[in-house]
Parts: sequence; C-alpha cells; structure tokens
Amino acid sequence: MINLTPWLNAPAWYIAFSGGLDSTVLLHWLADYARIHATPPLHAIHIHHGLQPAADVWPGHCTAVCERLGIELTVIHVQVPAGASLEQAARDARYAAFETVLGAGDVLFTGQHCDDQAETLLFRLLRGAGLRGLAAMPQQRPLGRGRVVRPLLNVSRAQLHEYAQTHGLIWAEDPSNADTAFARNFLRAEVFPLLQQRWPKASQVLARGAEHLGEALGLLDELAQADLAVAREGAPAMWSGIDSLDLASLVALSPARQRNALQYWLSLRTRLPDTRHWAGWAALRDAAVDSQPAWQLTDGKLERSHGRIWWLCGDWLQPVGGTLRWEMPGSPLPLPGNGSVSLQGAPLGDLRIAYRQGGEVLDIPGRGKRDLKRLLNELHVPHFVRPRLPLLYRGERLLAVANLPRLAQADCQLHWQPPTNAQGLS
Repeated sequence: MINLTPWLNAPAWYIAFSGGLDSTVLLHWLADYARIHATPPLHAIHIHHGLQPAADVWPGHCTAVCERLGIELTVIHVQVPAGASLEQAARDARYAAFETVLGAGDVLFTGQHCDDQAETLLFRLLRGAGLRGLAAMPQQRPLGRGRVVRPLLNVSRAQLHEYAQTHGLIWAEDPSNADTAFARNFLRAEVFPLLQQRWPKASQVLARGAEHLGEALGLLDELAQADLAVAREGAPAMWSGIDSLDLASLVALSPARQRNALQYWLSLRTRLPDTRHWAGWAALRDAAVDSQPAWQLTDGKLERSHGRIWWLCGDWLQPVGGTLRWEMPGSPLPLPGNGSVSLQGAPLGDLRIAYRQGGEVLDIPGRGKRDLKRLLNELHVPHFVRPRLPLLYRGERLLAVANLPRLAQADCQLHWQPPTNAQGLS
C-alpha cells in the first residue's frame, strides 16, 4: 500500500465501497489509518447499479460495516443504460455518480489491485489495444473537481484475502463475478490460474510490464504535447471557446505522429476509437477542400472548416432556434442551449435575438446593404457556427452579428459567450 501523506491536506476522503473483498479491505485499512493519523473526514460511497436482485441487500451490508467502523456512508442509485458493454456502461454510470459527490480537491480511493492491473493488460492485449490502452492504470488521476487514488495497485488479491481473514472481515460476493460469459471473469477464473501454475508471479510480472508501457506512453505524450502546441497556433480569437487544431500542422507529421497527437488530444475529450474506426480521421483529413467532412466519435465530433479541425460536444451538437425579446439590454441575456449575449452600446427600440433563416441583409456603414451569407464567407466563419450565431434585431432590422465587430451598426456591438465546449472523462 502507498504512502498517503500527499493527500492529507485534501478537504475530504471518500472510499468507493462496493462491499466486496477489495473495497472492504481498503475501508478497514483507511479507518485504521485515520484512527492514528490526522486525516481529512472519511466517507464511503456505495453505488447501487440495480442490475441484479442480489444487489438490493448490499446497501444494508455496507451500512452495517460502516456503522461498526464509524464511517458515514452515502448510497447512490444509478441507471445503467443498455448497450454493447454492460460492464463499461456500469463503470461510466458509477464514475459519473462519484463526480457529483467530489468537491474541489477531494480524494476518492478505489480498490483496484495488482491482479486487476494484470487482467486489464491481458484483456486489452486480446482486444488489440494500442499503447494508451495497454499502459498501467495510473496510481492517481483527476476526476471532476477531485482525484481518484488507487493505493492497492502493488497489493495482490491473495494478500487482500489474507488481510481480510486476519482481521475477521466479512464481505459481499457478487454472483456476477462467477459468470465467465464476461471476458474479465473468464480471464480471472480460467486463464490466470493456468498461467500462475506455470508462472507463479504472472500477475506481478504483467503488472510490471504495464508500468513499463506507461513510461513509454509518457514519452509519447510529451511528443504529442509538443506537436499540439504548434497545431494550436492561429486559432481565431472570436471562436476561442471551441477547441481546434491547424490541419496543415498535423498533416506535416508522419501518420504515426498524427495519430499519436490526436490520441492524446482526443483522450481528454472522448473515448478513443478502436483501430478500425481511425479511418474516420483519414476521411476527415483527405476530404476535398470545399467539403464539410465530420468524424463522429463517442462523446462528440470533429468538424473541418477553413484549414482547421474543431471539436464539438455538448450543446454544440444540439440545434438552436427561435426568437428572444431583450427587454433589459443592459444585462446579459441567457440563450437556451447557446450561452449568453451582452450588448455594448444602447440602441433604442424593441430589441430581440434571433438566428439565421437565410436571406438576411445587413446595412454596413460605408458599404451599404450586404448579403449576410456572403459577409460570413468573407470572414471565414466556420459553417457549424453560423446556425448558432446570435443576431441582434430592432424590429425587422438587423443591427449586429455576435462577435463580429465589422458586422454591426456604429452604435452597438453584440458579444456572445458561446456554450462551453469542455469535456471531462471519467
């Protein structure tokens, strides 16, 4: 187990407590540690996935264990959506629930151990994962406003079992762990016992191999950061809230470095595509200059426009429309699903915000009436921004286009704070 000193200044400690062997040992160990050290407040979180009848008794078991140890327990019920991978969907729902609990700087301790590390490596090897998938689970990583810490990664399942027996601990057994239809269960029940007959330290060796792969990944991440620093240059300030990269800078790299840079960049935003689906990058990259290609990914999509690739997610994937009256133009106006606008200058009259319908004309001082579509083309406004671009009207007269000072009457400027394009993964 690891030294916990780096996290003693956290506002609070939480334990992901399923009631199984691993988390029961972790809970008991941390409770003992807290009795002899000055630690942050210690809490436990039990996630009820509702996937099997046996799970209905686990909250009661967890409550009893926590009461004996004097630890506050929170039980959270989650809905697990149907999908191709029930295990992945349950994990996503679980970590999304953890995020809602963690405050700034809080620490969530989880019970993954050495055997989990080895099983993960072998499982992902058999799925043909790349280096990012094969690298070891990190001892810590960000989660929402806090961090996940895995203090048991150097401890084997056998050692956890021995600890539990020595201290007379009682834990819940998940019946689904015996179902070898799940790939991980098959590896744990059928493959690893056979490997350990021939190589008794197979789990430790595989876990160590995953650590070496993690070091190699760290070097590739440094290379990706250097390549991305170049590709980020030249982003239009008016759309700085949308993550984008210069396509020419990426194309100048070898195909392997292109994938490496994009994997690093996308890993912070979405679940990475498998090898087969990387053809989407080639299609996006190599499409005709006058086309509008897109690459759909799990948590968003990449669009190409004016020599850059742009990451869109969240509200950016939803349509907007309608008209909003602006009765108090001295205050910002929230736009449903589209951020907010504020006004510099004070044009009089009945003001409203609307969106493009086609055929709009803007009277520009010194230039006369101009077709809005042509003006947006001249200013290289990305095609996916145009339907969301707030337009300021007084009655039926178009006064200003958001974030484009050249497209406004002399007495006003419309400032748009677009919806957030931040994407955090658990």
